Amino acid sequence: MARATARHILVNTEEQCNDLKAQIEAGADFADVAKQHSGCPSKASGGDLGSFGPGQMVPEFDKVVFSAPVGEVQGPVKTQFGYHLVEVTSRED
Repeated sequence: MARATARHILVNTEEQCNDLKAQIEAGADFADVAKQHSGCPSKASGGDLGSFGPGQMVPEFDKVVFSAPVGEVQGPVKTQFGYHLVEVTSRED
């Protein structure tokens, strides 16, 4: 069964999500940005969500995690919780 590890940043607006993505692409550290801005409890660990399989996250999130290239920041990804930046840190298919 497929497994992945990922980290994310959760914010309320698409605009903020795009702004944070630009900061990361300009060299800001993903974990530092997560700790400062994410609305998810995972921010304490730099947005790290640990290891999970398909179906354990909301569908929009799952789709990105199990298809996006490892190590590239994806987003904004809109879910019922808000807007996410997602980085797949590892995946086994």
